[in-house]
Amino acid sequence: MNRSQLIGVVVGLVLLVLLGSSLYTVTEVDQAIITRFGQPVGDPITEPGLHMKMPFIDTANMFEKRFLEWDGFPNQVPTRDRRFIFVDTYARWRITDPLLFFQRVTNERGAQARLDDILDGETRNAVARHDLIEIVRTSNREPIDTTLGDQEEPEVLEPITTGREQITQEILMAAAAAVGEYGIELLDLKFKRINYVPEVQQDVFARMIAERNRVAEEFRSEGQGESARIMGERERDLARIQSEAFRTAEELRGTADAEATAIYAAAYSRDASFYAFTKSLETYQRTMDPSTVLILGTDSEFMRFLEAPR
Repeated sequence: MNRSQLIGVVVGLVLLVLLGSSLYTVTEVDQAIITRFGQPVGDPITEPGLHMKMPFIDTANMFEKRFLEWDGFPNQVPTRDRRFIFVDTYARWRITDPLLFFQRVTNERGAQARLDDILDGETRNAVARHDLIEIVRTSNREPIDTTLGDQEEPEVLEPITTGREQITQEILMAAAAAVGEYGIELLDLKFKRINYVPEVQQDVFARMIAERNRVAEEFRSEGQGESARIMGERERDLARIQSEAFRTAEELRGTADAEATAIYAAAYSRDASFYAFTKSLETYQRTMDPSTVLILGTDSEFMRFLEAPR
């Protein structure tokens, strides 16, 4: 390779490097700010495609055009009615003015730090201006009736004037005005979780358990009363059945005794001496056995049939 060819190759490489450092690509999800020695130059580039800049001295700073997420940390906040709760929120935002965004917060990390301060502060202020019931509920809906028959009076919910949706809109509007000066548009904000602090939570759970135990005790006492009523009816029916059965048995027994007496009377009247004889034999059988010793007089009526058998 001669000298002229070597120079040509070097020049080509230099041109290639210059061309590579002067071209940059903006995708559909990006927007760019060109800085020269750290200072912004020109307008933001928002159109996707291949663009040019000054090689080596210009830098293309890319920023997201899509929606971005802000996820807050749970904070302990007192409500207007002195209830201490943990509030966890999240929001969606985007960069609307990349030049102002770069000048004020530089990058997304700086924006997240500013959003932490603004959104957490506005959330605290909004929660402190309202009662807990307004933060938890959205509207004055009718409660679902979970009572059993007429066991309890239906639950009546306390009416609210604001509601959770309106409170989030208050936070969103107040924060949107504050973040606008950073080239940011706040799109949405929601409560992700609302809960009592652990100390209050235990007291709430204890009250809930006590209330459920009270309701259970009411059902239990009503069940015991119903059981006593059923047992009383059973005992009453049993006594009535036994009384009727005893009366029927006595009537049958009386009828049988009457029939037996009539039969005995008829037999006795037909042959009184034979009846006396058979009854005496039965008496002998019941009273005497081989070991029985009887001392009777000769004129004893008991021995009449043994002395003069027929």
